[in-house]
This record gives sequence, structure tokens and C-alpha cells, in this order.
Amino acid sequence: MVILAVDYGDARTGIAVCDALEMLASPVAVLQETDADALIGKISEIAKERGAERIVVGLPKNMDGSEGFRADACRAFGALLSERCALPVAFQDERLTTVAAHRALNATNTRGKKRKAVVDAVSAVLILEDYMRRAKNTARP
Repeated sequence: MVILAVDYGDARTGIAVCDALEMLASPVAVLQETDADALIGKISEIAKERGAERIVVGLPKNMDGSEGFRADACRAFGALLSERCALPVAFQDERLTTVAAHRALNATNTRGKKRKAVVDAVSAVLILEDYMRRAKNTARP
């Protein structure tokens, strides 16, 4: 199943997708959009182009596992996205994905503007990889 992952942010939103066998997650884009409706339209178009059958939205939890206002915003965004795309939306804990993305970019010596342009897409890849790993080890939500 082709799955699209979204690392939702106020200014930049990272998008990643996996292959139909759910073996490989790849970055697609970083969307610079602050209007939620326009952002949902862009994500919906990418989902159609890529043949996505499910969308996974990163869920920012606190380190103790609790959810704050940002998680509430992501859940609301996911509900709107599901309605507009007519696709099921799942949520994946995204704790420390941005830190891991920065470490990966350090390893490839990606700096400056180039780094800022890709870090959210790399985070979306990590969210998708975590989701696929969890799905292989448990029943799909």
C-alpha cells in the first residue's frame, strides 16, 4: 500500500511517500504554506499523484507521552485532511524525529539553506519509517 506521510508545521510541512510494498520511504517535498486549506489542497493533490491509499500525520507528543496543544492541532489537521482526501488518516508519534533528521543531515554535511529546505521532508521519512516498522510488528490501526 502506498502511504503518504506528513510532518505538519506552521510554516513548512514535510511530505514523504513509501512504495507499494512498504519497503522504502522517500522524501517528496517541503511545502511552504501557512494557510491550512491551501496546504490540504496541495497535500491532496500529491496524494492523488502518488496513488496514496493512506496518510500518516506526525503527532508531536511530549517526552512523557502526553499530548499538548500542538498534538491537538495535528489531530484537527488530520481530520480535515481525511475529509478532503477521502483517505484514512493515521497518526504516528514523532518525538525526536526532527533531532534525528538533523543528525542525518549532519552525517551528509548538509548545511545552511539547503538543510532548512529538506529537514522537514527527512522528518516525514522518519515518521513514515516508524509507522511502517510499527505496522509490521503489530496489527494496523
